[in-house]
Amino acid sequence: MFKKVGVSYIIHNKIFFFVGIYFVFSALLNAITGITICIPCLWKSVFGVNCPGCGLTTAFIFLIKLNFLEAFEHNWLIFIILPIGIYYIKCDFLKYKYSRNQQ
Repeated sequence: MFKKVGVSYIIHNKIFFFVGIYFVFSALLNAITGITICIPCLWKSVFGVNCPGCGLTTAFIFLIKLNFLEAFEHNWLIFIILPIGIYYIKCDFLKYKYSRNQQ
């Protein structure tokens, strides 16, 4: 049952799924090999100043390497955004699963 619901959830949210997979894959690739295929910050590219989200990808890469101090130094918001994002995805999946069982 979970496999059917999981696959249909991914199909239902395919854009978010592929963006998330790309982000995780590019961060893992950078953490393991040093190859950077991450999308640059549009705000910083256009205006030349850091936005509040600048450094989140780098902080995520340091979290993958279990270097919490470097992650905090690059952007401390990773410790707030990552748990909230995981919680949101979990709640959204459970809501989807519940609504699918009601049909």
